[in-house]
Amino acid sequence: MPLPDGTIEKLKSIAGAGAVLTEAPDLAPYVREERGLMESTCDAVVRPGSAEATAEVVKLCAGTKVPIVAIGGNTGLVGGGVAEGGVIISTERLNRIIEIDALNHTMTVEAGCILADIQAAAENENCLFPLSLGAEGSCRIGGNLATNAGGVGVLRYGNTRDLVLGLEVVLADGRIWSGMSALRKDNTGYDLKHLFIGAEGTLGIITKAVLKLYPLPRSKVTVMAALDQLDNILALFDRVRAMCGDRLTAFEMIAEIGLELVVRHIPESRDPFAGRHPWYVLMELTSPRASDDLRTEIEAALGAAFEAGEISDAVFAESEAQALELWKLREEIPDAQTREGGSIKHDISVPVSKTCEFMRRASELVEAEMPGIRVCAFGHMGDGNIHFNLTQPVSYDKQAFIDRWADFNRIVHDLVVAMNGSISAEHGIGLVKRGELQHYAPAIDLELMRSIKRALDPDNIMNPGKIFDL
Repeated sequence: MPLPDGTIEKLKSIAGAGAVLTEAPDLAPYVREERGLMESTCDAVVRPGSAEATAEVVKLCAGTKVPIVAIGGNTGLVGGGVAEGGVIISTERLNRIIEIDALNHTMTVEAGCILADIQAAAENENCLFPLSLGAEGSCRIGGNLATNAGGVGVLRYGNTRDLVLGLEVVLADGRIWSGMSALRKDNTGYDLKHLFIGAEGTLGIITKAVLKLYPLPRSKVTVMAALDQLDNILALFDRVRAMCGDRLTAFEMIAEIGLELVVRHIPESRDPFAGRHPWYVLMELTSPRASDDLRTEIEAALGAAFEAGEISDAVFAESEAQALELWKLREEIPDAQTREGGSIKHDISVPVSKTCEFMRRASELVEAEMPGIRVCAFGHMGDGNIHFNLTQPVSYDKQAFIDRWADFNRIVHDLVVAMNGSISAEHGIGLVKRGELQHYAPAIDLELMRSIKRALDPDNIMNPGKIFDL
């Protein structure tokens, strides 16, 4: 349905004429989904400059039941920011870092702040904001909050949900709920902020947040180990965690094909090992104490692992530049897969103790379904989150492969659920996994979620159609 007469003019009066976009060339950056699988349609993109202006826009749309989709950096991977008509609200102008309280270890920010800018601002105050992911140079914290983003630091610091103390949210009727507490202990009733974290903008629009900060690491070691057996990954994880404790910040798994594709397709990438190995683990240890000898600690752990036959080789980053090179090998895998051809992706989690079993069983199942398929698995093995991605067989038609996505979803997700895992570990549900959630979620879960949605958004204008249908 087109917008009611006069809506565009009213939006301009609220947000400013230059903050309301209606022409196709201006809309283009906001309607293209990250992976190019879907594209939004909308009547206008509005870029309010304050929470109050955002609230007025929402109030206007609520009055005529115009659907609203809020987007940040537009880097989502499940279609959570795809609009089907109505208005897109971009948070890009809500980009102020309002306050850093280094003693309280908190930072107050607007939702449109880019994640990398938040990290840099914290570092300038000798603090750490530990959320770190591949899109951190363009994703915005509101989107990270709305999807409960994960990333490489979950092992030590938890998901985004664990890094938030307070929120400000524009509700579906245009009211502003302010829960901007900077307290670590507050037991006054329901913890309402957790309704909105991970809700993908279906219950309200996050406009501000109070984030937790941590002591800035003063020592760091980055090392990549090569392994010949899948089960050795868990053995190595258990050993390093036991010997190094919570100084183990990241523990990332890479299959041989992942490294191979990055070296093949990504410029200035190189294999750090003399020969190929079936599996690799990228580890990082950090400490806020400059005096901690992390290198000696991890060398002792790796030496014991080598003696036990758990690893066959290891390379250390001898500088920050070399550390970035090793991390590039991990972070560029999705792009390398895209350049290689068709890719069917699964963002799943299972209990850490079951990760190797899942990898083995899932690989056998998909290879039996399509001989020649290439399992390009990688991810956060230390917290049980595996990106179980499938690359098309060599010389196979790309579209024919992509057309089998639903079949491979059922194979992989059936196994995930049977192993008490999750079909969406860190990317959310959006549009892409809406049917999968309907298929696998217990009926009572969906009933409770729909009840919350109806209570907070009775007219279903906030990101309608995402996660589930009402």
